[in-house]
Amino acid sequence: MERRDWVVGGAVIERRGRLLLVHNLRRSGRRDWTTPGGVIDPGETLIEGLTREVAEETGIVVTAWEGPIYEVRASAPELGWDLRVEVHRAARWHGELRVGADPDGIVVDAEFVDLDTLAERVDGTSMWVTEPLLSWLAERSSRGRVFRYRVDGTPDDLRVVRQ
Repeated sequence: MERRDWVVGGAVIERRGRLLLVHNLRRSGRRDWTTPGGVIDPGETLIEGLTREVAEETGIVVTAWEGPIYEVRASAPELGWDLRVEVHRAARWHGELRVGADPDGIVVDAEFVDLDTLAERVDGTSMWVTEPLLSWLAERSSRGRVFRYRVDGTPDDLRVVRQ
């Protein structure tokens, strides 16, 4: 089995006490809500790729980033992949929220979600997405915490354990 190493940029974008989430329709048919971001292309820096992904998915143009505010590492030895996600907070941005330009065709909606209902909105999303995000929102720490996970099973039956 060929191993795959994924490097992903994640964005935390806030406006008036709300956090920007995108609604994803995965190729498997599964739906979830996450912060914007995506896989960094070869030849891009993480910040270049993250800025591109956010603009493609949401129409928002980020001109200054803070972070990384946290990092996620997930390893799926049985599936042959490792994932590293570096999450940054948008310090300055402009643009109007719009959906429909995602070249991957995964993002089908986007909205700024009230922090009081955020946990409910991301319920059912992968643990390695929700746990670090909710933890960071509770702490607002800039110390760059790393969250580690092991993923076992099959794509249809994943078991995720925090390490």
